[in-house]
Amino acid sequence: MSESHGMSGSAASRNKRALTIVFFTTLSYLVAEVIGGFWTGSLALLADAGHMLTDVAGVGLALLAIRFGEKPATPERTYGYYRFEILAALTNAVVLILISLYILYKAYFRFLNPPKVESTTMMWVAGVGMLVNLYGVYLLRKSSGESLNMKGAYFEVLSDLLTSVGVLIAGVIMLTTKWYYADPLLSAGIGLFILPRTWALLKESVNVLLEGTPADVNLEALRQGLLAEPGVAAVHDLHAWVLTSGVNALSVHVVLADGAQHDDVLARAHAYVTGKHAVQHATIQVERGDFAKHETHL
Repeated sequence: MSESHGMSGSAASRNKRALTIVFFTTLSYLVAEVIGGFWTGSLALLADAGHMLTDVAGVGLALLAIRFGEKPATPERTYGYYRFEILAALTNAVVLILISLYILYKAYFRFLNPPKVESTTMMWVAGVGMLVNLYGVYLLRKSSGESLNMKGAYFEVLSDLLTSVGVLIAGVIMLTTKWYYADPLLSAGIGLFILPRTWALLKESVNVLLEGTPADVNLEALRQGLLAEPGVAAVHDLHAWVLTSGVNALSVHVVLADGAQHDDVLARAHAYVTGKHAVQHATIQVERGDFAKHETHL
């Protein structure tokens, strides 16, 4: 039996510094935006502040998850705390969906009776937010494809950037035309923009927790590749799952062909699985043909 450990650090852990900077800059702007929203009476600003709150919470959870994820494995948790990052991403997605639904609820009543909004101040606050979010997008863009946490943080900051641009446009409309329906219209747009992206993040997080096959691992191709290796007669009990973003695990039973040498087949199977596929932690059991009868499922 062979095991390969490639879990020196999760993708989110490698981007801790960028997350920390985004956390504190976003938190500072959140305070300013809440004050500006109540001062100007703008639901769009308050809606963006609600979204910004989830950014702060999501990045904070990601940083907390990194702290737990860096802890070493224990006899009670043999894989360590990598899944904490997935739980953080899942929590972030659920909260963001609830915030989006609340924004849509409030926007409906604003459509019925749109109040006057202090457009100039609203635009100043949104302008500062746009600069803050531009910086956040710059910090997180490169790493957004490495981790669910990084992807969640990037999507939130990116949508905040687009929201800030939208708030500026709504401010110009209300300042020049006094058409205050622009504020709830933009608020509803924010909610509708957030929902599908957050739903995708939620589904991806749940798939990891259900130990679904990683999106970047083709099990059938992997099976056929193993069968093509010299000395391999059959493959069964093939499973692949995600420990955390960027760390895929796999287990497989390989049946020896007649006359094949155990160590040779093990070495070739190990090299193929970890060298040709996105698998960082592989457990390979090499066995004779009659051993399969002891397995609970094939």
